[in-house]
Amino acid sequence: MKILLAVDGSAYTRKMLDYLASHPELLARTHEYTAVTVQSALPPRARSALGKDVVDQYYAEESDKVLAPVCEFLAQHGVQAKGVGKVGPAGETIAKLAEDGQFDLLVMGTHGHGALGKLVMGSVSTQVLAHSTVPVLLVR
Repeated sequence: MKILLAVDGSAYTRKMLDYLASHPELLARTHEYTAVTVQSALPPRARSALGKDVVDQYYAEESDKVLAPVCEFLAQHGVQAKGVGKVGPAGETIAKLAEDGQFDLLVMGTHGHGALGKLVMGSVSTQVLAHSTVPVLLVR
Protein backbone atom coordinates (compact mmCIF):
# COMPACT_ATOMS: atom_id res chain seq x y z
CA MET A 1 0.00 0.00 0.00
CA LYS A 2 1.22 3.51 -0.83
CA ILE A 3 0.72 5.80 2.16
CA LEU A 4 1.10 9.58 2.13
CA LEU A 5 1.86 11.18 5.48
CA ALA A 6 0.98 14.89 5.63
CA VAL A 7 3.21 16.47 8.30
CA ASP A 8 3.79 19.94 9.65
CA GLY A 9 6.18 19.40 12.56
CA SER A 10 3.55 20.12 15.20
CA ALA A 11 2.54 18.04 18.21
CA TYR A 12 -0.28 16.72 16.03
CA THR A 13 2.25 15.24 13.63
CA ARG A 14 3.88 13.51 16.59
CA LYS A 15 0.50 12.11 17.68
CA MET A 16 -0.09 10.81 14.18
CA LEU A 17 3.32 9.10 14.13
CA ASP A 18 2.69 7.57 17.56
CA TYR A 19 -0.65 6.29 16.26
CA LEU A 20 1.07 4.67 13.28
CA ALA A 21 3.69 3.10 15.56
CA SER A 22 0.95 1.55 17.70
CA HIS A 23 -0.79 0.03 14.66
CA PRO A 24 1.53 -2.47 12.97
CA GLU A 25 -0.89 -2.90 10.06
CA LEU A 26 -0.25 0.76 9.15
CA LEU A 27 3.48 0.89 9.92
CA ALA A 28 5.04 -2.05 8.10
CA ARG A 29 7.96 -2.61 5.76
CA THR A 30 5.53 -3.88 3.14
CA HIS A 31 4.10 -0.37 2.65
CA GLU A 32 5.62 2.51 0.70
CA TYR A 33 5.69 5.83 2.58
CA THR A 34 6.01 9.41 1.45
CA ALA A 35 6.02 12.27 3.95
CA VAL A 36 4.92 15.64 2.60
CA THR A 37 5.08 19.07 4.13
CA VAL A 38 3.68 22.18 2.49
CA GLN A 39 5.11 25.68 2.95
CA SER A 40 3.03 28.77 2.35
CA ALA A 41 4.28 30.78 -0.60
CA LEU A 42 6.15 33.95 0.23
CA PRO A 43 4.52 37.15 -1.03
CA PRO A 44 5.51 38.01 -4.62
CA ARG A 45 7.38 41.15 -3.56
CA ALA A 46 9.49 39.23 -1.07
CA ARG A 47 10.25 36.52 -3.63
CA SER A 48 11.39 39.06 -6.21
CA ALA A 49 13.45 41.03 -3.68
CA LEU A 50 15.22 37.94 -2.36
CA GLY A 51 15.76 36.15 -5.65
CA LYS A 52 14.91 32.64 -6.77
CA ASP A 53 17.97 30.91 -5.27
CA VAL A 54 17.44 32.38 -1.78
CA VAL A 55 13.73 31.59 -1.85
CA ASP A 56 14.31 28.02 -3.05
CA GLN A 57 16.93 27.51 -0.32
CA TYR A 58 14.49 28.87 2.29
CA TYR A 59 11.74 26.47 1.18
CA ALA A 60 14.19 23.53 1.19
CA GLU A 61 15.48 24.35 4.68
CA GLU A 62 12.00 24.80 6.13
CA SER A 63 10.84 21.54 4.59
CA ASP A 64 13.88 19.68 5.89
CA LYS A 65 13.23 20.94 9.44
CA VAL A 66 9.86 19.17 9.32
CA LEU A 67 10.70 16.11 7.22
CA ALA A 68 14.02 15.02 8.78
CA PRO A 69 12.57 14.12 12.22
CA VAL A 70 9.64 12.29 10.59
CA CYS A 71 11.91 10.20 8.35
CA GLU A 72 14.17 9.51 11.34
CA PHE A 73 11.19 8.37 13.45
CA LEU A 74 10.06 6.02 10.70
CA ALA A 75 13.59 4.67 10.22
CA GLN A 76 13.72 3.85 13.94
CA HIS A 77 10.64 1.71 13.33
CA GLY A 78 12.26 -0.10 10.43
CA VAL A 79 10.59 1.69 7.53
CA GLN A 80 11.96 4.14 4.99
CA ALA A 81 10.08 7.19 3.80
CA LYS A 82 10.62 9.58 0.96
CA GLY A 83 10.36 13.24 2.00
CA VAL A 84 8.68 15.79 -0.27
CA GLY A 85 8.47 19.54 0.28
CA LYS A 86 5.84 21.52 -1.59
CA VAL A 87 4.83 25.18 -1.74
CA GLY A 88 1.24 26.38 -1.99
CA PRO A 89 -2.12 26.17 -0.26
CA ALA A 90 -1.66 23.21 2.10
CA GLY A 91 -5.00 21.42 1.83
CA GLU A 92 -5.27 21.55 -1.93
CA THR A 93 -1.59 20.73 -2.45
CA ILE A 94 -1.74 17.66 -0.20
CA ALA A 95 -4.93 16.37 -1.83
CA LYS A 96 -3.48 16.89 -5.33
CA LEU A 97 -0.26 15.05 -4.46
CA ALA A 98 -2.27 12.16 -2.99
CA GLU A 99 -4.29 11.85 -6.18
CA ASP A 100 -1.45 12.43 -8.67
CA GLY A 101 0.82 10.01 -6.80
CA GLN A 102 -1.91 7.36 -6.78
CA PHE A 103 -1.67 6.87 -3.03
CA ASP A 104 -3.94 4.35 -1.35
CA LEU A 105 -4.20 6.25 1.94
CA LEU A 106 -3.47 9.74 3.23
CA VAL A 107 -2.73 10.02 6.97
CA MET A 108 -2.51 13.28 8.88
CA GLY A 109 -2.83 14.66 12.38
CA THR A 110 -5.53 17.18 13.12
CA HIS A 111 -6.07 19.80 15.79
CA GLY A 112 -9.65 18.66 16.20
CA HIS A 113 -11.26 22.12 16.15
CA GLY A 114 -15.02 22.05 16.46
CA ALA A 115 -17.38 23.08 13.68
CA LEU A 116 -17.30 26.74 14.70
CA GLY A 117 -13.49 26.79 14.72
CA LYS A 118 -13.39 25.30 11.23
CA LEU A 119 -15.91 27.83 10.00
CA VAL A 120 -14.00 30.79 11.40
CA MET A 121 -10.38 29.68 11.02
CA GLY A 122 -10.52 27.06 8.30
CA SER A 123 -8.53 23.89 8.61
CA VAL A 124 -5.98 22.08 6.51
CA SER A 125 -7.68 18.77 7.29
CA THR A 126 -11.04 20.20 6.23
CA GLN A 127 -9.51 21.39 2.95
CA VAL A 128 -7.88 18.00 2.38
CA LEU A 129 -11.20 16.23 2.98
CA ALA A 130 -12.94 18.62 0.59
CA HIS A 131 -10.44 18.06 -2.23
CA SER A 132 -9.21 14.50 -1.74
CA THR A 133 -10.30 11.53 -3.81
CA VAL A 134 -8.01 9.33 -1.70
CA PRO A 135 -9.18 7.86 1.63
CA VAL A 136 -8.02 10.07 4.53
CA LEU A 137 -7.20 8.91 8.05
CA LEU A 138 -7.28 11.82 10.51
CA VAL A 139 -5.56 11.26 13.84
CA ARG A 140 -6.65 13.50 16.66
